[in-house]
Amino acid sequence: MVQKAKILLVDDRPENLLALEAILSALDQTLVRASSGEEALKALLTDDFAVILLDVQMPGMDGFETAAHIKRRERTRDIPIIFLTAINHGPHHTFRGYAAGAVDYISKPFDPWVLRAKVSVFVELYMKNCQLREQAALLRLQLEGTGQGDAGGSREPAGLLAELSARLAAVEEQAEALSKQLDDDSADAAAVATAAHLERKLTGLRRALDALEPGTGGGAPTLPSQS
Repeated sequence: MVQKAKILLVDDRPENLLALEAILSALDQTLVRASSGEEALKALLTDDFAVILLDVQMPGMDGFETAAHIKRRERTRDIPIIFLTAINHGPHHTFRGYAAGAVDYISKPFDPWVLRAKVSVFVELYMKNCQLREQAALLRLQLEGTGQGDAGGSREPAGLLAELSARLAAVEEQAEALSKQLDDDSADAAAVATAAHLERKLTGLRRALDALEPGTGGGAPTLPSQS
């Protein structure tokens, strides 16, 4: 069973949160509300999120300050942030949003279809990264088993290698299709860069897996970083 991704919605106005939920409900993911920057930071302490939709104009800690705190934390600094704002003070205001770490900056009222499409891209990238981490964990188990000789368990290494290869191939195929979709749709540069980073990690994991195949003569390979 595939676990749903979590999307954090941050806005001090309940009607805006309700509107976002109505727009994003079609994605069939877990939508988490936060009515302030402080509440958003608290949610980020315990849960992992695929993307954050962050209102700029909030009393107390505004969106820019909230984003700055998010980007300073090692656990949350790589989560994509989409700023939502009801005002437009020109290029300087927009630049401040990107400087705070946003991957996109959308003015209200926004096109629901466009917002849903942008969020869906980051959700899909998040799910692919989760799959990649799962494959890396399985590969580490295999590496530990081959290093222990007969103590590696009753499962045949060749069978586990075949299963790992098949699972990785499925993720590779999906990542390739996603990259082509991003190219065709002229997607945001941040989404394209994230997809390219994912493909590089997949390539490293494939090389590590290939090095375990009998007859390659390679030692224990180095797994790609999951950061």
